Amino acid sequence: MPSTNDTPATVPAAVGTTLKRPRVAGIGRVLVVVYAILALGAFGRSLVQITEQFADAPVAYTLSAVSAAVYIVATIALVARGAVWYRIAWITISFEMLGVLVVGTLSIVAPELFAHASVWSFYGIGYGFVPLVLPVLGMIWLSKNRPVRSAELPAEPAATGGPSATTGSSATGGPSATPGPSATAGPGRS
Repeated sequence: MPSTNDTPATVPAAVGTTLKRPRVAGIGRVLVVVYAILALGAFGRSLVQITEQFADAPVAYTLSAVSAAVYIVATIALVARGAVWYRIAWITISFEMLGVLVVGTLSIVAPELFAHASVWSFYGIGYGFVPLVLPVLGMIWLSKNRPVRSAELPAEPAATGGPSATTGSSATGGPSATPGPSATAGPGRS
C-alpha cells in the first residue's frame, strides 16, 4: 500500500555523488565583498582606459581588463557551490597571484613596458596592495573551506510520521519488499 505521508522518504545519497561547499559565512563573506569591490573597480578602470586612452598604453589597459575579468570570475566562484566552482576559484585566484607577481615585478624591472599603471602594476600599489594580499587570503580560505562530499555531511533526521530508509522504504516513499534499506538489495536479490 502506498504511503499516505506527503513527505518523500529519506534516501541516503550514494557516496561521493555531490560535492558542496558550506555557504559563505564569516571571513569568507568579507573576502567575497572585497573581491566584488575590486572587480567593480578594475572593470570601471579598464572600461574608461580602453574607451578613452587605449592607444596610449594598450598593454597596461588590456592587463586591467584581464584583471577585472579574473576578479569577476573569482567572485562568482567563491560564492557558487560545488567542486567545479571550487576548482575555478583555485584557478582564477592562482592566475591572479601569478599576474600580480609577474606584472608587479615587470613594472619595477622594465617600467618601459607599462606607459601607464594597471591594476597589478607595482604589486597593486594603486589599490593599496590589496591585489597582492587578496589572492593569498583567498588561497588560505579555499584551503580551509574545501567542498564536502554529501557522504561526509551529518545525517539529517528522518521525517517524523513516515517511513525511513532504515525501516524498509523505497526511493518512491512506499515500503520495500525486504526489511532494511532498499539500497542493500543487489542485482538478482529482491
